[in-house]
Amino acid sequence: MLVVMLCTAGCIEKASAQQVALKTNLLYDATTTPNLGAEVGLGKKHSMQLYYGLNPWKFNTDNGKKYFKHWMLAPEYRYWFCHRFQGSFVGIHGLGGEFDAANVKLPFGMYKGLRDHRYEGWYIGGGVSYGYQWVLSRHWNFEASMGVGVVYAKYKGYECGECGRQINDGHTTYVGPTKAVLSILYMF
Repeated sequence: MLVVMLCTAGCIEKASAQQVALKTNLLYDATTTPNLGAEVGLGKKHSMQLYYGLNPWKFNTDNGKKYFKHWMLAPEYRYWFCHRFQGSFVGIHGLGGEFDAANVKLPFGMYKGLRDHRYEGWYIGGGVSYGYQWVLSRHWNFEASMGVGVVYAKYKGYECGECGRQINDGHTTYVGPTKAVLSILYMF
């Protein structure tokens, strides 16, 4: 997807206008997940972005090792209501990746099995989004966006963190928020 975005950058109308942005999602950074995104303008009101995030960390706690290791790849097409890289936009996004989680307490009582067991697997999904981008200066923007959609996950469950026998395998479908973004962008 990144190769396609970079190849289409040569088809963009003005070489002098801002065509490419590098970004990081500050909310994703706050979860100790380093991430990097690139967004390419495809026309006056169109752009395409690709995000990648990787969380390889484990944390020692009183209950043993706690982790939510994962990687995620998330492409998104955007339509801008005024001009690309400023103001309101709507988007269609996808997401996919792999996870390995143990001893994690998620908000709102979601997936209570993660508190006492380890789960690993993969996921894929997509949805729609709405956002807004503020121009801070010639090279810097700030973005806020939210997305809702559906995610399908296939998993295997184990008795405990890094040990234990397999206790189940299965799949689940999640419907709800699929992205929350507060990003800082550097514009080229």
